[in-house]
Amino acid sequence: MGSFSLMHWALVVLVIVLLFGGGRISSLMGDVAKGIKAFKKGMADDESADAPRPVNRIEGQAAPDPTVSSTKEEQKQG
Repeated sequence: MGSFSLMHWALVVLVIVLLFGGGRISSLMGDVAKGIKAFKKGMADDESADAPRPVNRIEGQAAPDPTVSSTKEEQKQG
């Protein structure tokens, strides 16, 4: 009485196929696969967004002015 035999499982699968049809089950599995792929892509995008960005300045020093294109030495020579 405890577990189902192979005959019980075969009957359950047959009833499911008759109720839903083979096409519906395969399209459902395709939708599940698309969902898993979208989830994996979202996780990869999330990890790349959390990646550390390079620092453009040294702590304790002011950031260079992006509007100034030449250095002091170039100004002395020119």
